Amino acid sequence: MTTAATLLAEGANNPLMPHLSELVVGSFAFLVVFIVVGKILTPRIQKTLAERTEVIEGGIKKAEDLQAEALRTLEQYRAQLAEARQEAARLREEAREQGAQIKAELREEAQAEARRIVQAAHAQIEADRQQAVVQLRAEIGRLSTELAGRIVGESLEDEARQRRIVDRFLEELEGRPEAVR
Repeated sequence: MTTAATLLAEGANNPLMPHLSELVVGSFAFLVVFIVVGKILTPRIQKTLAERTEVIEGGIKKAEDLQAEALRTLEQYRAQLAEARQEAARLREEAREQGAQIKAELREEAQAEARRIVQAAHAQIEADRQQAVVQLRAEIGRLSTELAGRIVGESLEDEARQRRIVDRFLEELEGRPEAVR
């Protein structure tokens, strides 16, 4: 086996083996880059990564907090919605009760008005009946007097006498049993 130094010494141009000067410059450049990356860039990269980690973790924490707040708000809205539904049900029930009460009051007023109308009709009928009785009495009296005058053959023009005769005749008619009438 041959070593790299022997190959260099032989002066052979081996493409796999760089020249010593290139090796030294390359090693020096590598050390400089390694030191720069190790001392300057690595802390900055780690700092940036740490900041990003903190931002991401803060964002996650903030998102969790917002989600918890959203859940609390959702529960509050649900509670308010349930309360509003209960209030609406209570108001509907009150409206039904008031409607039933108004309906009962209107029915009571209508019945009272119907009773009043029936009483007024009965009073009018009674007044009409009394008027008819008075008119019938007068007509019966006139006809009776006229008939009696024809039968007797004399005129019964005396009004007081006519009235007594008619009243007596009507009293006799009213005193008879129903079957005879």
